[in-house]
Amino acid sequence: MENKRTKLRISIPRKYYSEAYKKEIVREYEKGFLNKDQIKEKYSIGGNSLILNWCRKYGKFVYPDKGKITGRPMKDPQKERIKQLEKQLEEARLKLEAYETLISIAEKEEGISILKKDGAKQLNSLHKPTHEE
Repeated sequence: MENKRTKLRISIPRKYYSEAYKKEIVREYEKGFLNKDQIKEKYSIGGNSLILNWCRKYGKFVYPDKGKITGRPMKDPQKERIKQLEKQLEEARLKLEAYETLISIAEKEEGISILKKDGAKQLNSLHKPTHEE
């Protein structure tokens, strides 16, 4: 005679959450003060991936799909774009500074003025006649 144990599976009724409630949970998670486990405990939310699924659906960050890299969500795309533009602006500022230095050195070595000063008079020979003249 075999001694088999049968496991009884007790199912807990599934909770249904409103869309507004889910969005509020996602907003709180994306603020970064609490992690998923702390939010699950605070609001008594069951399931291991429920909050992550809500974040994918309602969140403003980019969350990896199932089977891809896990971890914290990527930063806000708008903030990433701002950071990228700030980097380009800094590179342009450095390039401008290098050009100004190059011009300054060339002016000293050659003894000529490369850049015209504001309000400098133009030569009459460069003036193009118009139809009225």
